[in-house]
Amino acid sequence: MNKAVVMTLMLGLGAGFFAEQASAQGDAEAGGKLFKRLCGGCHQIGEGARPFFGPQLNGIIGRTAGSTTDYQYSDAMKSSGIVWTREKLAAYIEDPKAVVSGTRMIFWGVSDQEKIDDLLAYIETFSAP
Repeated sequence: MNKAVVMTLMLGLGAGFFAEQASAQGDAEAGGKLFKRLCGGCHQIGEGARPFFGPQLNGIIGRTAGSTTDYQYSDAMKSSGIVWTREKLAAYIEDPKAVVSGTRMIFWGVSDQEKIDDLLAYIETFSAP
């Protein structure tokens, strides 16, 4: 094989590897659309976000569950002791009541891992500074 063919194969394999890595982290643009449809009826995120039927979600990753002062959380959420990591939030998006038994959040959950990754990619764009 000549060098051009080998380089083309290597670049193709590398691009596939990095595309797989990127998709595992989610698509923030797709997550924004999902957020509006699935979460936006109760939660706000971004500049000027305020609590609504649920708390605002700016900077949620790294935050202790039930800790913002501008929302009245359930006792279950306040006493859960959870610090929201990407993994814990993914589990909560998939099945809220399995993660925090007694939560007031009325949401069936999302079973599609790609959608969860997209939502998390979007939410992470609003991380605390």
